[in-house]
Amino acid sequence: MNKYYFLLISAMILLMSSCGSYKNIPYYQDLERNGPTVDQVKNYSPLTIRPNDILAIKVSSRTPESSSIFSYEPNNQQNAIPGYQVDTKGNVHLPVIGTLKVEGLTTTELQEKMNVALLKFYNDPVVNVRILNFKVSVYGDVERPNVYTLQNERTTITQALSLAGDLNITAMRKSIILVREEDGKRQFIPIDLTSKKVFESPYYYVRNNDEIYVQPDRTKYATVDRGYRTATLVLSGLSIIAIVLSNIYR
Repeated sequence: MNKYYFLLISAMILLMSSCGSYKNIPYYQDLERNGPTVDQVKNYSPLTIRPNDILAIKVSSRTPESSSIFSYEPNNQQNAIPGYQVDTKGNVHLPVIGTLKVEGLTTTELQEKMNVALLKFYNDPVVNVRILNFKVSVYGDVERPNVYTLQNERTTITQALSLAGDLNITAMRKSIILVREEDGKRQFIPIDLTSKKVFESPYYYVRNNDEIYVQPDRTKYATVDRGYRTATLVLSGLSIIAIVLSNIYR
Protein backbone atom coordinates (compact mmCIF):
# COMPACT_ATOMS: atom_id res chain seq x y z
CA MET A 1 0.00 0.00 0.00
CA ASN A 2 2.78 2.38 0.89
CA LYS A 3 4.45 1.59 -2.42
CA TYR A 4 1.36 2.57 -4.45
CA TYR A 5 0.88 5.69 -2.34
CA PHE A 6 4.47 6.73 -3.07
CA LEU A 7 3.99 6.17 -6.82
CA LEU A 8 0.78 8.24 -6.79
CA ILE A 9 2.45 11.15 -5.01
CA SER A 10 5.42 11.01 -7.41
CA ALA A 11 3.10 11.08 -10.43
CA MET A 12 1.22 14.10 -9.04
CA ILE A 13 4.46 16.01 -8.40
CA LEU A 14 5.66 15.25 -11.92
CA LEU A 15 2.35 16.41 -13.39
CA MET A 16 2.40 19.63 -11.36
CA SER A 17 5.97 20.43 -12.34
CA SER A 18 5.11 19.84 -16.02
CA CYS A 19 2.14 22.21 -15.80
CA GLY A 20 4.26 24.80 -14.03
CA SER A 21 6.95 24.78 -16.70
CA TYR A 22 4.36 25.04 -19.49
CA LYS A 23 3.26 28.43 -18.14
CA ASN A 24 6.54 29.89 -19.33
CA ILE A 25 6.21 28.60 -22.91
CA PRO A 26 3.33 30.47 -24.69
CA TYR A 27 4.02 33.89 -26.20
CA TYR A 28 1.90 36.99 -25.44
CA GLN A 29 0.16 35.50 -22.42
CA ASP A 30 -1.53 38.79 -21.49
CA LEU A 31 -3.17 39.12 -24.90
CA GLU A 32 -6.98 39.16 -24.93
CA ARG A 33 -8.09 35.91 -26.62
CA ASN A 34 -11.82 36.55 -26.91
CA GLY A 35 -11.58 38.96 -29.83
CA PRO A 36 -9.22 41.06 -31.94
CA THR A 37 -6.90 43.53 -30.24
CA VAL A 38 -5.93 46.66 -32.19
CA ASP A 39 -2.92 48.77 -31.19
CA GLN A 40 -1.44 51.83 -32.87
CA VAL A 41 2.16 51.36 -34.04
CA LYS A 42 4.09 54.15 -32.33
CA ASN A 43 7.51 52.61 -31.74
CA TYR A 44 8.80 52.24 -35.31
CA SER A 45 11.52 54.54 -36.58
CA PRO A 46 13.11 53.97 -40.00
CA LEU A 47 16.58 52.48 -40.23
CA THR A 48 19.24 55.16 -40.76
CA ILE A 49 22.60 54.97 -42.50
CA ARG A 50 25.68 54.74 -40.27
CA PRO A 51 29.46 54.78 -40.83
CA ASN A 52 30.82 51.57 -42.41
CA ASP A 53 27.45 50.70 -43.95
CA ILE A 54 27.62 49.43 -47.52
CA LEU A 55 25.06 50.90 -49.89
CA ALA A 56 23.68 49.40 -53.09
CA ILE A 57 22.83 52.34 -55.36
CA LYS A 58 21.07 52.00 -58.70
CA VAL A 59 20.33 54.97 -60.94
CA SER A 60 18.15 54.86 -64.01
CA SER A 61 17.03 57.65 -66.32
CA ARG A 62 16.47 58.53 -69.96
CA THR A 63 20.25 58.83 -70.22
CA PRO A 64 21.36 55.21 -70.83
CA GLU A 65 24.90 55.57 -69.50
CA SER A 66 23.66 56.46 -65.99
CA SER A 67 23.30 52.83 -64.93
CA SER A 68 26.81 51.89 -66.05
CA ILE A 69 28.35 54.87 -64.25
CA PHE A 70 26.84 53.86 -60.93
CA SER A 71 27.53 50.14 -61.25
CA TYR A 72 30.17 49.25 -58.69
CA GLU A 73 32.86 46.57 -58.89
CA PRO A 74 34.71 45.59 -55.68
CA ASN A 75 38.19 45.58 -57.31
CA ASN A 76 38.35 41.76 -57.25
CA GLN A 77 38.70 41.63 -53.45
CA GLN A 78 37.83 38.22 -52.07
CA ASN A 79 34.41 38.12 -50.37
CA ALA A 80 33.98 41.86 -50.95
CA ILE A 81 30.41 43.15 -51.11
CA PRO A 82 29.70 45.22 -54.24
CA GLY A 83 28.50 48.60 -53.05
CA TYR A 84 29.51 52.03 -51.78
CA GLN A 85 30.96 52.04 -48.27
CA VAL A 86 30.16 54.91 -45.93
CA ASP A 87 33.39 56.18 -44.40
CA THR A 88 34.02 56.83 -40.69
CA LYS A 89 32.95 60.48 -41.14
CA GLY A 90 29.55 59.43 -42.49
CA ASN A 91 30.30 60.33 -46.11
CA VAL A 92 29.99 58.31 -49.29
CA HIS A 93 31.94 59.06 -52.47
CA LEU A 94 29.84 58.75 -55.62
CA PRO A 95 30.39 59.19 -59.35
CA VAL A 96 29.29 62.54 -60.81
CA ILE A 97 27.96 63.80 -57.44
CA GLY A 98 31.21 63.45 -55.48
CA THR A 99 31.27 63.34 -51.67
CA LEU A 100 27.86 63.20 -50.02
CA LYS A 101 27.01 63.29 -46.31
CA VAL A 102 24.71 60.32 -45.67
CA GLU A 103 25.05 59.47 -41.96
CA GLY A 104 21.71 59.70 -40.19
CA LEU A 105 19.68 59.62 -43.40
CA THR A 106 17.16 56.93 -44.23
CA THR A 107 17.49 55.22 -47.60
CA THR A 108 14.40 57.12 -48.77
CA GLU A 109 15.94 60.47 -47.75
CA LEU A 110 19.17 59.59 -49.55
CA GLN A 111 17.23 58.68 -52.68
CA GLU A 112 15.51 62.07 -52.63
CA LYS A 113 18.81 63.87 -52.00
CA MET A 114 20.49 62.08 -54.90
CA ASN A 115 17.54 62.71 -57.20
CA VAL A 116 17.95 66.46 -56.70
CA ALA A 117 21.73 66.32 -57.20
CA LEU A 118 21.46 64.22 -60.38
CA LEU A 119 18.96 66.53 -62.09
CA LYS A 120 21.97 68.55 -63.27
CA PHE A 121 23.24 65.57 -65.22
CA TYR A 122 20.33 63.28 -66.14
CA ASN A 123 16.75 63.51 -67.36
CA ASP A 124 14.24 62.33 -64.73
CA PRO A 125 16.69 60.26 -62.65
CA VAL A 126 15.28 57.46 -60.49
CA VAL A 127 17.45 56.35 -57.57
CA ASN A 128 17.14 53.16 -55.53
CA VAL A 129 19.22 52.69 -52.36
CA ARG A 130 19.51 49.66 -50.11
CA ILE A 131 21.77 48.85 -47.14
CA LEU A 132 23.61 45.67 -48.16
CA ASN A 133 25.22 44.80 -44.83
CA PHE A 134 22.03 44.92 -42.74
CA LYS A 135 22.42 41.83 -40.57
CA VAL A 136 21.51 40.42 -37.17
CA SER A 137 23.06 37.60 -35.12
CA VAL A 138 20.76 35.09 -33.39
CA TYR A 139 22.32 32.53 -31.06
CA GLY A 140 21.70 30.52 -27.93
CA ASP A 141 18.76 28.15 -27.52
CA VAL A 142 17.30 28.44 -31.03
CA GLU A 143 16.91 25.93 -33.85
CA ARG A 144 19.40 27.52 -36.28
CA PRO A 145 21.82 30.02 -34.68
CA ASN A 146 23.46 32.12 -37.36
CA VAL A 147 24.19 35.60 -38.70
CA TYR A 148 21.28 36.57 -40.96
CA THR A 149 21.41 39.17 -43.71
CA LEU A 150 18.11 41.07 -43.82
CA GLN A 151 16.44 42.37 -46.96
CA ASN A 152 13.63 44.22 -45.22
CA GLU A 153 14.63 47.35 -43.28
CA ARG A 154 11.51 46.98 -41.13
CA THR A 155 12.40 43.65 -39.48
CA THR A 156 11.22 42.84 -35.96
CA ILE A 157 12.90 40.82 -33.23
CA THR A 158 10.27 38.08 -33.60
CA GLN A 159 10.89 37.89 -37.35
CA ALA A 160 14.63 37.59 -36.71
CA LEU A 161 13.97 34.74 -34.27
CA SER A 162 11.76 33.09 -36.88
CA LEU A 163 14.65 33.14 -39.35
CA ALA A 164 16.59 31.12 -36.77
CA GLY A 165 13.81 28.52 -36.61
CA ASP A 166 12.20 29.99 -33.49
CA LEU A 167 13.07 29.24 -29.86
CA ASN A 168 13.57 25.68 -28.71
CA ILE A 169 11.10 24.38 -26.13
CA THR A 170 13.80 24.71 -23.46
CA ALA A 171 14.44 28.41 -24.17
CA MET A 172 13.64 31.05 -21.56
CA ARG A 173 11.10 33.30 -23.26
CA LYS A 174 11.30 35.90 -20.50
CA SER A 175 15.08 36.20 -20.77
CA ILE A 176 15.85 37.16 -24.37
CA ILE A 177 18.81 39.56 -24.44
CA LEU A 178 19.18 42.10 -27.24
CA VAL A 179 22.74 43.43 -27.56
CA ARG A 180 22.95 46.74 -29.44
CA GLU A 181 25.84 49.12 -30.08
CA GLU A 182 24.81 52.72 -30.55
CA ASP A 183 26.67 56.02 -30.21
CA GLY A 184 29.76 54.30 -28.83
CA LYS A 185 27.79 52.43 -26.15
CA ARG A 186 26.82 48.77 -25.87
CA GLN A 187 23.38 48.07 -24.45
CA PHE A 188 22.09 44.77 -23.03
CA ILE A 189 18.30 44.91 -23.25
CA PRO A 190 16.00 42.24 -21.69
CA ILE A 191 13.06 41.19 -23.86
CA ASP A 192 10.03 39.27 -22.55
CA LEU A 193 8.22 37.34 -25.28
CA THR A 194 5.51 36.11 -22.91
CA SER A 195 3.96 39.60 -22.82
CA LYS A 196 2.36 41.44 -25.71
CA LYS A 197 4.10 44.58 -24.44
CA VAL A 198 7.05 43.44 -26.57
CA PHE A 199 5.19 44.99 -29.53
CA GLU A 200 5.35 48.39 -27.83
CA SER A 201 9.05 48.17 -26.98
CA PRO A 202 11.40 50.69 -28.64
CA TYR A 203 13.63 47.68 -29.29
CA TYR A 204 11.01 45.62 -31.13
CA TYR A 205 12.47 46.59 -34.51
CA VAL A 206 16.03 45.37 -34.99
CA ARG A 207 18.93 47.54 -36.09
CA ASN A 208 22.03 46.73 -38.09
CA ASN A 209 24.49 44.45 -36.23
CA ASP A 210 22.05 43.66 -33.41
CA GLU A 211 22.70 40.44 -31.50
CA ILE A 212 19.88 38.36 -30.02
CA TYR A 213 20.83 35.86 -27.31
CA VAL A 214 18.31 33.25 -26.18
CA GLN A 215 19.07 31.78 -22.77
CA PRO A 216 18.29 28.07 -22.18
CA ASP A 217 16.53 27.05 -18.98
CA ARG A 218 17.78 24.48 -16.46
CA THR A 219 15.98 21.69 -18.31
CA LYS A 220 18.46 22.03 -21.16
CA TYR A 221 21.42 21.65 -18.82
CA ALA A 222 19.79 18.76 -16.96
CA THR A 223 19.14 16.91 -20.23
CA VAL A 224 22.70 17.38 -21.46
CA ASP A 225 24.17 16.58 -18.05
CA ARG A 226 22.04 13.43 -17.74
CA GLY A 227 23.10 12.29 -21.20
CA TYR A 228 26.75 12.94 -20.38
CA ARG A 229 26.54 10.97 -17.13
CA THR A 230 24.72 8.09 -18.85
CA ALA A 231 27.38 7.94 -21.57
CA THR A 232 30.11 7.99 -18.91
CA LEU A 233 28.49 5.09 -17.04
CA VAL A 234 28.07 3.08 -20.25
CA LEU A 235 31.71 3.61 -21.20
CA SER A 236 32.82 2.68 -17.69
CA GLY A 237 30.71 -0.47 -17.82
CA LEU A 238 32.11 -1.46 -21.20
CA SER A 239 35.63 -0.90 -19.89
CA ILE A 240 34.97 -3.17 -16.89
CA ILE A 241 33.49 -5.87 -19.16
CA ALA A 242 36.51 -5.62 -21.46
CA ILE A 243 38.88 -6.03 -18.50
CA VAL A 244 36.94 -9.02 -17.15
CA LEU A 245 36.82 -10.71 -20.55
CA SER A 246 40.53 -10.15 -21.12
CA ASN A 247 41.29 -11.82 -17.74
CA ILE A 248 39.01 -14.76 -18.52
CA TYR A 249 40.50 -15.48 -21.95
CA ARG A 250 44.10 -14.68 -21.05
